[in-house]
Amino acid sequence: MNFGIDKQTLEELNLLGKFKQGSVYHLFNHVKTRGGEKLLDSIFRNPLTDENAINQRSSILRFFQQARLQFPFDVQQINLMRDYLDTNASNNAGVVMAGMLVKKMLSGLTRDERYKKNIQGLHAVIITMNKAWDFARSIPLANNPYVAQVEKIQQILGQKWMKKLRSMDIYQSMSVSTIAFYEHLLKSKHLAEMETILQFVYECDLYISVSRVAEEKGFGYAYALPQGANTFTANGLSHPCITGAVSNDVQMDTERNVIFLTGANMAGKSTLMKSIGIAIYCCHLGFPVAAGRLEFSVREGMYTSINVADNIGLGYSHFYAEVVRVKRAAEAAASGKRLLLMFDELFKGTNVKDAYDGTLAVTEGFSDYRQCLFIVSTHITEVGEALQRNKNIRFLFMPTVMEGARPRYTYKIQEGITEDRQGMMIIRNEGILELLEAGSRIAAGK
Repeated sequence: MNFGIDKQTLEELNLLGKFKQGSVYHLFNHVKTRGGEKLLDSIFRNPLTDENAINQRSSILRFFQQARLQFPFDVQQINLMRDYLDTNASNNAGVVMAGMLVKKMLSGLTRDERYKKNIQGLHAVIITMNKAWDFARSIPLANNPYVAQVEKIQQILGQKWMKKLRSMDIYQSMSVSTIAFYEHLLKSKHLAEMETILQFVYECDLYISVSRVAEEKGFGYAYALPQGANTFTANGLSHPCITGAVSNDVQMDTERNVIFLTGANMAGKSTLMKSIGIAIYCCHLGFPVAAGRLEFSVREGMYTSINVADNIGLGYSHFYAEVVRVKRAAEAAASGKRLLLMFDELFKGTNVKDAYDGTLAVTEGFSDYRQCLFIVSTHITEVGEALQRNKNIRFLFMPTVMEGARPRYTYKIQEGITEDRQGMMIIRNEGILELLEAGSRIAAGK
């Protein structure tokens, strides 16, 4: 089963983007190796949907963080080893030997560097194998969820032929027959074991770098529950990519599966929703989350509508784009999947009356899907009054504190429906009315 998420949701939550400042991927992308980066990319694009697999990955990352392990490998040597193993070699030892003799001869007669690269590649294997042996032996085995992989690496590197290879002095000249022998051995008979060792290097690169982010940022680790639990409980949840972000406690379950969120512009509604969405996604990666404690039941997907824009190419107005978005979410929920659905300022592309009716109808409709968790925010606080009869809706708001004529936002959620109406006050504070009046007088020649 795949975790369902579409391009718009990925973009609205700013989840992907290797070079995109502020993206969640960029936050965690501190790996050193090419293989580590490929692994990180694969993880980000394939969220897990099994609670045991999620908890296993989280426990490994937590272990690496607690063990404070340092990445000991030379990245240049790893790249040389990778290139060496990727160069094809015959399964026939005699053919490999003959080819090596030809490379040796050509290296003396021409500028052919293949023989030199073979030596460099073999040296890189020896250096990396010794680093892997020392590193694997330094990793604690007690209470180690990664112990099976560590023991497997120790077993491979502890083989008699491997010990002989690791003991070779790379500063001493090697015979053509020795280079050819190990070329055949490493690229044919024991290639699968070499790939296992490189995978170990890449995984350790990822686990060390991601767990270090958790340590530096003060992130925690979520605990996954089976789908049937249908719950999301977070203490101290905040946006991971905002420095000094204010944290909140959020709880949802089958009995209260809908959050109706109100608050003024700039009060923090969108940021709170993005924080929840990012947390859910990171939870399904088994990655650290910006929360002190978090338990969640596995979701089958996530659907958001936070920054819906018009689509000129398809001829969609802003309002129609919102309607299409809600329709697709409704189809996904109606399929019976356990989803997280989030809508920020529903139907802001139409008049207040239609927005009121639409927000009320959609919120009531989605609240019936008890297997889903649903969050909707709106400026239209009157909708909240009409929803009071729905016992599975929790009403929260982001308050505005007035300090004289200036609003201050706490970004801390409170129970209830806001009564804040500071729109005109903010307009007046910015001097817009005075500016228009002055401009009108100038235009009139007064």
